[in-house]
Amino acid sequence: MEVYSPSDDSFLLVECIKKEQLTGKDCLDMGCGSGVESEAMILSGAKSVLAVDINPNAINETKKRIKTLIPGHISKVFKTKKSNLFSNIKEKFDFVAFNPPYVPSEEIKWKDLDGGKNGREIIDVFIPQAKKHLKKKGVLLLLITSLNKPTSVKKLLKKNGFSVNIVGRKKLFFEELLVLKCTKI
Repeated sequence: MEVYSPSDDSFLLVECIKKEQLTGKDCLDMGCGSGVESEAMILSGAKSVLAVDINPNAINETKKRIKTLIPGHISKVFKTKKSNLFSNIKEKFDFVAFNPPYVPSEEIKWKDLDGGKNGREIIDVFIPQAKKHLKKKGVLLLLITSLNKPTSVKKLLKKNGFSVNIVGRKKLFFEELLVLKCTKI
């Protein structure tokens, strides 16, 4: 498995992460890919960052990125774990960021891109699990596309105890990327 290269979606999520007050917060980078979101969390003052991915190559790529950022101090702030969503995660976090596979597809060929029908196969499983891993008033930044039926995603988030605001947008050729800020109520 290759590692997803940062693109418009990754950079939009990074912009939104940088606007959050993360000083002293325990953070989770779900689906860490190349590690750009983990880097943004660390640079924003996170107390701790756990980078998680189902792809071991992504974990290694993220470790390399963070090692160059904070050589020698990596174990104090930053950890990684291989996990399929929250399957190997027990902790609760103040802040979670997720750039999920969201591209509508008939089949899941590329785990880092293909989101199944409506592009929400992973998103719809992730949302109910996320609530259990956020501390009181914890924040989730979730990247989706206009192709994912955003109204349905927002309804699922509200059903699972989140207030939802759009905090980032980027229009592309055939879609609009959205970053949803979901606060646990």
